[in-house]
Amino acid sequence: MGSVIGDILPLALGVAISPIPIIAAILMLLSLRAKATSIGFMIGWLVGIVAAVVAFTLLASILPEQGDASKPVGGTLKILLGAGLLVLAARQWRSRPKPGEEPALPKWMAAVETMTAGRGFGLGFLLAAVNPKNLLLAASAGVVIGTGGLSVGETTLVVVVFTVIAGCSVAIPVAAYLLASKRMTAPLESLRGWLVHNNATVMAVLLLVIGVVVIGKGLGSF
Repeated sequence: MGSVIGDILPLALGVAISPIPIIAAILMLLSLRAKATSIGFMIGWLVGIVAAVVAFTLLASILPEQGDASKPVGGTLKILLGAGLLVLAARQWRSRPKPGEEPALPKWMAAVETMTAGRGFGLGFLLAAVNPKNLLLAASAGVVIGTGGLSVGETTLVVVVFTVIAGCSVAIPVAAYLLASKRMTAPLESLRGWLVHNNATVMAVLLLVIGVVVIGKGLGSF
């Protein structure tokens, strides 16, 4: 189980370091309905992470048994998923704003301030479970977990570890703001500005590193 946890840690970190969901959470925390909307968003984010990784874990667990020495099917899946992450990394790098250019944010962010808790939940779920980058990372984690030969209890524990790490980047700001809203307003606004301007660069480097790691793990399965 320890080796499986070690393999999913960079994938969970990749989900956690997702500037767009963090920016969305910060905008909700700075809105008029900060408490209800941000809590709904956080719960949706966590549920989406669990849903995605569990779905791919179950799919990977039905792969044909191939023995401990070589797992070509799982290895091939990892290589394909790693290649997908590299493609996303290239797209993110090309989308970087030019010097002096204001980065373009998704149009739905304009509606964040007027969202209800229910819509916040739905948005959090979609960003966690349907967003292409997070979907590939969850799929990669699911393949690692599903082909790791773990018991049901061990699989559950690994999924919990993945969810805690992947969800902390949204959960921590929300919890911190709810505990000390006045003190957190300025730091959150500063963080939002930095993430807006460095979103593409951060994601390109992160996806590049994780993609190479996943491909390496896939090659090691042959």
